[in-house]
Amino acid sequence: MICLASGSALVMLLTGSLTLSWDHSVEKIRWSEHYRVDGDRLLLAEASVRGSGAGMEPPPEARLQDGAWRWQPGLRLAEVRLASSEFTGDYSLCPGSAPCRPLGHWLPAGPAVTLTACETAEVN
Repeated sequence: MICLASGSALVMLLTGSLTLSWDHSVEKIRWSEHYRVDGDRLLLAEASVRGSGAGMEPPPEARLQDGAWRWQPGLRLAEVRLASSEFTGDYSLCPGSAPCRPLGHWLPAGPAVTLTACETAEVN
């Protein structure tokens, strides 16, 4: 499962993967990252961007596919911090195969949200 935390609020998403998307604050270009739980970490399995500029250059291994540059970073992260900005809209989360929704659908607006892999307990 993946957990979202902001202040004292905690939400557990009943999925082992999600796609996180947002519009770049300067270029107004869509950026997406696909994460999945890998043990006690989040694996950044794929990233894509629909253009380049202002710190958004795709790496050399990126391939243009369906109008977006895509690559597999393969980074294992303990957490992903999402900072809100008045210059961009809300993040979009697509948990597993569920419909995409704005981050504010799960948590109230706040200065920052942290994504982590949740510890799960077996249910007997």
